[in-house]
Amino acid sequence: MENVLEVKNIEKYYGNKSNLTKAIDNISFNVKKGEFIGIMGASGSGKTTLLNCISTIDRVTSGTIRVDGKDITKLKGNALNKFRREDLGFIFQDFNLLDTLTVYENIALALTIQREKPDVIDKKVKEVAKKLEISNILEKYPYQISGGQKQRCASARAVITNPSLVLADEPTGALDSKSARQLLEIFEKLNKELKTTILMVTHDAFTASYANRILFIKDGKIFNEIIKGDDSRKEFFEKIIDVQTLLGGELNDVI
Repeated sequence: MENVLEVKNIEKYYGNKSNLTKAIDNISFNVKKGEFIGIMGASGSGKTTLLNCISTIDRVTSGTIRVDGKDITKLKGNALNKFRREDLGFIFQDFNLLDTLTVYENIALALTIQREKPDVIDKKVKEVAKKLEISNILEKYPYQISGGQKQRCASARAVITNPSLVLADEPTGALDSKSARQLLEIFEKLNKELKTTILMVTHDAFTASYANRILFIKDGKIFNEIIKGDDSRKEFFEKIIDVQTLLGGELNDVI
């Protein structure tokens, strides 16, 4: 199966010569089409910096990141904007919905920007709303719906353009346990039914157990990697906890 994402020997430094911090230290990994990958690590481990570099919010100091074979570290201007608009989907912890737009309009926004025809937009919005079980709230505004519904709306917005890669940054961080479980089941559904490729950063072992593969980041490097394979989610959860235990004193920061 083809690689959607190829991260090769990337490094990221912050600061200047007198006070230099190495946030990412020679990380390499690939993500194949249709994978659901979790990235875990303690605060300050470099996992959010890694996500920011893949999302082009931040630039690597050295190394290359390819999405669908395209070196995104060299993109600028209109080419960079086009890549963000068409190839990436984002799901944020704080939803990032526009309060002045309805749920329907928030989901449709990306297609509107792409100047898609109204009838095509309408069809796609209704299709994704049905899959995410939010058809009954399309005419409501974000302030009128629950946190779980907001996150489903944000997820619908992220996948409606059929991006190559969906990036999720602590997607369950602002949700209660019931809403978190419902959202993660939606992620599973998107991954299995739509073959959506998902890269998710999380502190939470329960959240991570829904992924198919976990990369553990420590001190800017990949510390370990585990694959779900034929394990049940409970068995995979226990393996995640075992790796967190290997991280020693940082366990409480990670969970």
